[in-house]
Amino acid sequence: MHQVDLSAVDLNLLKLFEALVRERSVTQAGLRLGLSQPAASRALGRLRTMLGDRLVVRGKLGLELTPRGETLAGPVARLLEDARGIVAPAAFDPASAAGHITIAAHDHLSLVVLADLAGRFERLAPALSLHIAQPAGDNVRLVEQGRADLALGIFDALPGSLYRRGLYSDSLVCVARVGHPGVAGGLSLERYTALRHVAVTISGVGESAVDVALSALGLTRHVALRVPHFLAGAMLVADSDMILTLPRRLARRLAERLPLALLDLPLEAASLSPAMIWHARVNGDPAHAWVRQQIVDVVAAFDRTGVQGSRP
Repeated sequence: MHQVDLSAVDLNLLKLFEALVRERSVTQAGLRLGLSQPAASRALGRLRTMLGDRLVVRGKLGLELTPRGETLAGPVARLLEDARGIVAPAAFDPASAAGHITIAAHDHLSLVVLADLAGRFERLAPALSLHIAQPAGDNVRLVEQGRADLALGIFDALPGSLYRRGLYSDSLVCVARVGHPGVAGGLSLERYTALRHVAVTISGVGESAVDVALSALGLTRHVALRVPHFLAGAMLVADSDMILTLPRRLARRLAERLPLALLDLPLEAASLSPAMIWHARVNGDPAHAWVRQQIVDVVAAFDRTGVQGSRP
């Protein structure tokens, strides 16, 4: 096949040909493109030279397409439509969107955020599904490698290729089963350290905020059981005399479904600041931006109402 040097081709002339097909008049085609009649005539001359055909000739009812003009009319229209689609701003319609979004999150943020997020998907983007990735440490590598669209968690330093947006600030509380004999009237520091604790170990790296705060006071607690998931820890506490320290938002959500009492922590511990992270390659993608905004809206709705399950 003969190779065409596209650098010598003026693709803007194809817009004139499209206008000629519609208007069947050089003058009217020029007006459509903002060209004077002489300028449109000169452009038609260049178009004929470029395509090696007259393309249009005068007929009884105005300009008529030559056989080659008839052959090119459809392909040129499709080519220009494709070009417009390429350069047009990307758009996203959640109501018609399909596919899936993969989010990496441990059960803490899954329980706090994703239930309401799934509800929003059901109402606003019914054909778009949520996939929760198998956690891998802090999930940063999953996002870097494209195995997750975004991650929710508490992150330290991040690679320069990742964006971060804070979601909220949270404090720690303690939960015990309703009717626990050792927590009537609240928790003193002495009573807190004497009780048997369930501790949730997610990454296995570093001390928890509670143990750091206790250590600063020269104290320790008795961790009777370690588990990798907050939900498992809460269920065990609901059926025992052990207690569990966890983020307040999560505690409130779990107490809606389990016989748990919320108790103020009898010491000052560092607050938690969950965030979502995503890769620069998807930062400008409208579908991804829509999902990020839904997460922000879920968090904002919780802040306004103090309960989960609020609607947008």
